[in-house]
Amino acid sequence: MSEVPKDAIKCLDKGFVRLVDSMGGDDAIVQAARVSYGKGTSKVSQDRGLIRYLMRHRHTTPFEMVEFKFHCKMPIFVARQWVRHRTANINEYSLRYSEARDEFYYPDPKNIEFQSALNMQGRMGEVPDDLKQKVKDYFKEISERSFEIYSELNDAGVARELARAILPVNLYTEWYWKNDLHNLLHFIGLRSDSHAQYEIRVFSDAMAESVKAAAPIAWEAYQDYVIEGLRFSKIEQSLLEKKLPNRVIDDISEDLAYQLTASLHFNKPRDKNDLFLLYQKQGGSDSNEDFNLKWNSGEIQIGNVRELREFKEKLVKLKK
Repeated sequence: MSEVPKDAIKCLDKGFVRLVDSMGGDDAIVQAARVSYGKGTSKVSQDRGLIRYLMRHRHTTPFEMVEFKFHCKMPIFVARQWVRHRTANINEYSLRYSEARDEFYYPDPKNIEFQSALNMQGRMGEVPDDLKQKVKDYFKEISERSFEIYSELNDAGVARELARAILPVNLYTEWYWKNDLHNLLHFIGLRSDSHAQYEIRVFSDAMAESVKAAAPIAWEAYQDYVIEGLRFSKIEQSLLEKKLPNRVIDDISEDLAYQLTASLHFNKPRDKNDLFLLYQKQGGSDSNEDFNLKWNSGEIQIGNVRELREFKEKLVKLKK
């Protein structure tokens, strides 16, 4: 069995993900979006706001300027799921030109479960120990026997491109996989989901570590707007318009007026006497006295000004 490289993240029993090379990060996204300007023209806070704006409004092209190249080793059945994401450049270990290695995936007993009755693509339910042992034995039996036959045919001079068809899909393969950040985030969003198959999820989680390190702001934005965010259909929005009381919308809008005031003040400090006027310009309706009480509480959170204003506009549209 070949060793897992020292700079790789081990996956399953014999697999791994290793970042070979990468190009760009958060700064490359910003530079591509601000194509008329050079690097370093804005504050980090402004860069973060721009990246979050791009993600929120699904402007994907700047994210394609960041690239990652991975060296991965996985069972063939995982690779066949993986390759369905047709957005990468791939070069795989070829069994037409090279001999197969005696490396097979054997599932950990804790991951041997019954077929889910609710999800035809999933597994669920504790399997008795005797059945788990049978699964392990069968995996080992078919793997060892198929490799014996393969080796026999190979030694006899049968073409490798034909002899390889004897081997099962739990055989390990390797490839180099190069992809841009936009498509890699889409891959991770699907394959790190709790509904994805466990055996591919561990590889996706390992690749995510490289994304977090290279583009932490983009990763944060993807989590906020795609993974944890919600999008409403026209029908769902219509229901909100009918059922959501105006007083609730007004209460949220009032909170946003305070957050906008605090955020603008944080970005560009105002004189204390100007704060109430700034608050009123953001649509606030409290009295000066009430404003001072809430402002001095120290509990007002700051956020991205553009994002807060967009949210406020959406709320207004929901009012009957």
